[in-house]
Formats: sequence, C-alpha cells, structure tokens
Amino acid sequence: MSSYSFDDLEPCSHLATEFTGDVETKYRRVVSWSIARHSNGRSLPKRRKIAIPTCGTCNITLVRPFVCLHCSYSGCWAGSHVADHLKQSSHIFCVDVSSGAIFCSVCDDVVHNHTLDRAYLESHLKAEEKRTVAKIPREPFKFWEPLADAEEVSALEGTTAIPCQGRRGLLNLGQTCYLNVILQCLVHNPLLRNHFLGDKHNHKLCKIQDCACCEMDKLYIEMYSEDTTPFGPVSFLATTWRKSAELAGYAQHDAHEFFIASLNHIHSNCKGSTNISCICIIHSTFAGQLQSDVKCERCGNVTSTVDPILDVNLELKEKVVRDDKGNPVVSLGACLRKYTQPEKLGPKEYTCSKCGKGSSASKRLSFRKLPPVLSFQFKRFEHKGSDKSASARKLDTPVRIPANLDMMPFTTMSVKDNDKENTGPPIMYQYELFAVINHEGQMDNGHYTNFARFDSGWYRFDDDKVTHSSLGACLKSTPYMCFYVKKHLEYKPHMTPTYIRTRETEAVRERALEQEKEAARQKELDDALLATV
Repeated sequence: MSSYSFDDLEPCSHLATEFTGDVETKYRRVVSWSIARHSNGRSLPKRRKIAIPTCGTCNITLVRPFVCLHCSYSGCWAGSHVADHLKQSSHIFCVDVSSGAIFCSVCDDVVHNHTLDRAYLESHLKAEEKRTVAKIPREPFKFWEPLADAEEVSALEGTTAIPCQGRRGLLNLGQTCYLNVILQCLVHNPLLRNHFLGDKHNHKLCKIQDCACCEMDKLYIEMYSEDTTPFGPVSFLATTWRKSAELAGYAQHDAHEFFIASLNHIHSNCKGSTNISCICIIHSTFAGQLQSDVKCERCGNVTSTVDPILDVNLELKEKVVRDDKGNPVVSLGACLRKYTQPEKLGPKEYTCSKCGKGSSASKRLSFRKLPPVLSFQFKRFEHKGSDKSASARKLDTPVRIPANLDMMPFTTMSVKDNDKENTGPPIMYQYELFAVINHEGQMDNGHYTNFARFDSGWYRFDDDKVTHSSLGACLKSTPYMCFYVKKHLEYKPHMTPTYIRTRETEAVRERALEQEKEAARQKELDDALLATV
C-alpha cells in the first residue's frame, strides 16, 4: 500500500462509475457527521453526545477514522486495517473523515473529481447551516453555472490562457519599502485579488482623476502578468502623494500609516462607497465592529457602545517573559486577551449616566462583528513626553503568531456568559495567516520586508527580491503587522455584479442622449426646411 498526499491528486475512473447512489449518500452523511463531531457541545445546547469511533479490527479509539463507504466498517490507517478490509471484502472506497478525502483500493491511492468536490462542499455547508444559530438565516448555497445565453460564455470562447505568476518584486523608489510591503500584502489578499482580477473596477472605463481603485487595478494587472522583472509602482506612489500630503516626499514613513491611508483612498473611489452601511470592497473585506461595555460599580448599570474598526492595534510589553526553555511567551493570543480583558476606570474617568455620579467602573472591549480579513498591528514604535523626536524608540519584543487563529474567545457573544451557547459553528471564527510585515533595524534607520502566501507556498519579499521561504520562517520572524483571512466566508446567492448593472445603466443613458441629440438635429432640419417654404 502506497503512502499518499493530498497534493496533486489524480482523477480516478472508478469515481465516475461507482460513486453514485448509496455510496454518495453515505459519503455525504460521513461529512455531516464529521462536522457534528468537531462542533459537538460548542454551538447548540442540549446536544446529544457523539460516540467516538473505534477500529473494527484492533478496537482502538480512532483520532482520525477511515470509514468504508460500502458497509459500516471503520478502521485505522496506520495499521493498514482499513486497506485490508477493502481488499478482503472487495470494496472500493473508504473516506478519511477528517478531510473528506477518498481512498480507492483499486487505484491504491487517494482520488478525486469535480463530483466529489461538489458533494463534499454541499454536505459541509449544509451541516454547518443546521448548526448555526442566527436571527437571520443564511442564504442557501448555490454553485454558479453560466446560463446558455449568458454573455460570459461567448466572451470566454476563443480566449487563450496566459500564465499568472503573482510573485513579482517591487522596485524601491527611494525609501519606499513601506509602500512595497503594503502593496504586496494587498496583492496577496484573496478577497481584494478576486475583486480586482474579476474586473470589478476597470481603469480604462473609469473617469475619476487620481483614482486609487484604478491604481489597484493597474497593480494587479502588472503583478499577475507574464513579466517577472521587478515592477516600479510609480503612478501608485504619485497618486498617494497627491491624496495625502503627509506621505509625500522621500522621507521614511510608517507602513501602518500608509496602509490606513490606502484603505481610505480606495474606499473613497469605490462603487458602493457610502458613509452609512458601506458595501465597498474595503469595508466588505476589513470592516468589523468593536463593542465597549462600561459597568458602573456603584449601581451596576452597563453602557455599551459599538464602533467600526478596520484593523486592531495591540500593545506590547517592554519586558519579555520567557518560559523554562527560554522561549518568549508574548503571543498574539496573549495580546488579544490583554486587549479584551476588563480595565478599571477611576471616578474621575467615568460618570454614570444612570446614577449621575462619578464612580469607579470597569471597561471591557470585545469583537461584536469579525471582518473577513483581520489586520493586526503591534505597537512597536512608542513616543514618551511632548517631544516625540527626542523620546521615540522601537520595541523589539518578540511575538509568537499562530498559523491558525481562533477568534471565538474574544467575541462579544463568547464574553457574555448567557450568549456562549449561541456562538454558531466554531469554523466561523477560524482564521489562517496569509501575510506578515517585519521591520528591521531602528526607528530612524530601518527597513520593511514581508512574507506572503501564494497558493500553497510562502515567499519573502524584500523590495525587488523575491525568495521562496516557508511558514516556519514566517512564524519565527518578528512581526510588525500580520493579516489573517477567514477560513469560511459567508456567501450570497448569484446575482448580477454591480459593475455590470452600472455599465448597462450607463449604456442605456448614452443611447437616450444620442436619441435626444438626433431628435434635436432632425427638428433643426425641419425648422430650416419650413423657413424656406
């Protein structure tokens, strides 16, 4: 029996003929059971405990069970018991419950096809929706399929695919490493990438002067082109200078300051951008809500306020505490716990709105709404006193960041005891790392570099130099900013994109104007003809 990997799986002819009827039905049930097993007791109250499976041969408890899709047998992979069962019983398929991967005994390998992928995704989402407790039910998931008369079908006919490499360095235009690292993180942001590469904003059709969205569109075209030579973001830098005078010039600037400025610039030029309930790509990607609860210790009154956020700024301790092995214990989780723990307020800092007197109070922050992409900044640059230039310094505190982040303990529903049972499926709070920004050197003489994930690999970007790296090297670095994306994104039913509706509306308006002009010209001709009679 050969060892297998989940990468580069080959199609299997047996799936087309055997993965039907009862086999497919059982596969869907196994996927649903797996979701219930991992979320047991964490989302819905009074749930029946799910039994832990055991191997049908050696009777050991299975941490990673494999289930036969033709009978009720479950076995272990390490002891080859499940493979032996398939051969002895002449059964073909077994499924890895943890991942949903199917092993074919005839091919002696893990196999897949599009039908299997679709069955897994549908079963996975359906099982999660059953266990989601929400006031507003989620829209049922639907696969997008082009219509027979859709314009997309005709547009794709006759086109040729070009290689899109997406790993292109950026030239340093004069102490612009702060710009390069932010642009690399934006380029490798999966939501922004899908938005701009999906032609949601076309710089050739836009008529806005100094449009940040146009610059992003040009950037994505360059970064995902066939060209592998370093690219100089000259127009992006010039647009930033014209929009933000504080970032103009070749002086050193803070990467986080440029990040916030870029988000504001893109937001202001995005379609759908409003001051209330904005649905632009920036707010759809980065915007969350932070709730502040202040409890008066005199009368017990709780005052809650909700504020929008685009990123999270975390404090760092000056002194590093180390464990027995000498490793730093300052971590992203510890910073988040400190960020959301209760804070004491003195009588001079708080006046209760109920009892009308100044009293001691406790203030606690929590995440009321989590964004699809979480951006964290560690406050490594601090200023003390009135003269910032004289007292500015950098904190080189090492921080451990995880590859996967669970934000459930820091949400408002989890913080409140009476709402812990209504938090929904745990996967809705799971994030995975996709980019990290590092600052090397001192505050007045430093350099920015970054790591970013592309497909299944990690790369290090140092201006125009791009080198293959690893997740381990990224996690061992000293982060200044880090970016996480949700593992499970909310979805909406298929609808006509807004940019298509906008183009159609503009086309109708242009045709109406042409008709009005033609009618005016015809009227002038008629009047001139009548004047000669």
